[in-house]
Amino acid sequence: MKIEALKEDFIIELEPLYDVDETKNLFGLALEHVLEIHYNKIRLLGDLDLSYLQVQKLLTVLNDLKIGRPIQYILGEAHFYGSVFKVNESVLIPRPETEELVDWIINENLPDVRVQKGLLDIGTGSGCIPIALKKHLPNFAVSSIDISGKAIAVAVQNAKAIGVEIDFIEADILGYESEQKFDVIVSNPPYIRALEKVEMHANVLKHEPHLALFVADDDPLVFYNAIAAFAKTNLKAKGQLYFEINEYLGKETVELLKAKGFNDIVLRKDMHGKDRMIKAKV
Repeated sequence: MKIEALKEDFIIELEPLYDVDETKNLFGLALEHVLEIHYNKIRLLGDLDLSYLQVQKLLTVLNDLKIGRPIQYILGEAHFYGSVFKVNESVLIPRPETEELVDWIINENLPDVRVQKGLLDIGTGSGCIPIALKKHLPNFAVSSIDISGKAIAVAVQNAKAIGVEIDFIEADILGYESEQKFDVIVSNPPYIRALEKVEMHANVLKHEPHLALFVADDDPLVFYNAIAAFAKTNLKAKGQLYFEINEYLGKETVELLKAKGFNDIVLRKDMHGKDRMIKAKV
């Protein structure tokens, strides 16, 4: 079977779930994974004949896509800030908006690359944030906390594969205490209110871990409150706190940080023009 013919099958079968451009992108990712060749190189080779085994693997991907399973979980990997991360249903799929947060932190701290510093990530997940930061800011000693042992197991694998050293800690930040001081604390905690579920794609609701996504409607900033309190105690003088935030709660998150005594608070929009990131200093 030729590539183009199978691509058309993907487009027809996935029409109820995805538009044509999305389907072509999904097919390209699947083809890269199965052939182990970058899609741009595959295109240069023309309309190849696929082997029986390759076709069967791609049809298996198609069947999983038809039930709404995210392509990253099907392939077992996701691209984030220039690296490939192993992912499964125990961790969130890394998002481009989070890459923007990582990029912000890296650019703000590159001038001090020769100075040894400490960084704590709260909410490890796949390890995408702490691993990307350690890779690009090797002068930082990086620790990362997550309540989920399964998530930490995935992150440990990713750190080893990418070749960075992270101190992973299984703990609940809502009750975590430490005497260690850090120069930077960063977190992308759960922040989606239950009332916002109606805006979300069904495949996210069905497959991604709710523990890492949702908070109660009546206390949506519960993690920001706890992390800010922890940061107030555990950041060094002039230390930096970075958050990814709920786009609807930017003002409320800024007010929370002001009430905790943080200074130089910056609310930043993401590539879509949504309030998505905050930086503050002690």
